[in-house]
Amino acid sequence: MAAAAAGAFSLREVLDAFRRCVTEQREVLLEPYLSGWRGLIRFLQSLGTVFSFISKDAVAKVTLLEGHCQRQRFVSLQSMVEQELAAGPAALRARPDSGCRTVLRLHRALRWLQLFLEGLRSGDPRTSVLCTDAYDASLAAHHPWVVRKAARLAFCALPSREAFLEVMNVGPPEEAVAMLGEAIPYIGDVYGITQELFERHKLLDLP
Repeated sequence: MAAAAAGAFSLREVLDAFRRCVTEQREVLLEPYLSGWRGLIRFLQSLGTVFSFISKDAVAKVTLLEGHCQRQRFVSLQSMVEQELAAGPAALRARPDSGCRTVLRLHRALRWLQLFLEGLRSGDPRTSVLCTDAYDASLAAHHPWVVRKAARLAFCALPSREAFLEVMNVGPPEEAVAMLGEAIPYIGDVYGITQELFERHKLLDLP
């Protein structure tokens, strides 16, 4: 199959990025993590303004994290957490632009995307319901009431499941569903490792 157009979303690229994320030592490599996120952002942007409140924030967080990686030469999520915690929990909590805080925001959004993609794969045609359920189980608790209300209203205008599968840019719907089946476990693995790491270091409630 021909490569997706430049700048277009490709589920295959996201699959490859998240597949490369986790090492044999169960460390999360930040370069493929950011690459996977750039692909997911293209997915959100390809769907128009409905997800702009999430995609704009994700773009800002990915850009911020890229800067941290370049300046501090962080290779893995674990090394970043270790280095930032070395200054002490109080110092970390006082930094609104820390790598840990930035990853935590992306981590929450990744859970929403994981749940939503799982819903798309399941075959339920009610994309607005799938998206709302995924949002309520992940991001909603971290958004103010006015954002939650606007998000749920926007989800009512979502395109059909077939339109979502077409955006995946991997061929017929059955191929998109099959690739979702491959990609979701890798995304889930990265989410699970991050969740355990942040829980162990009591970082899940960073302000």
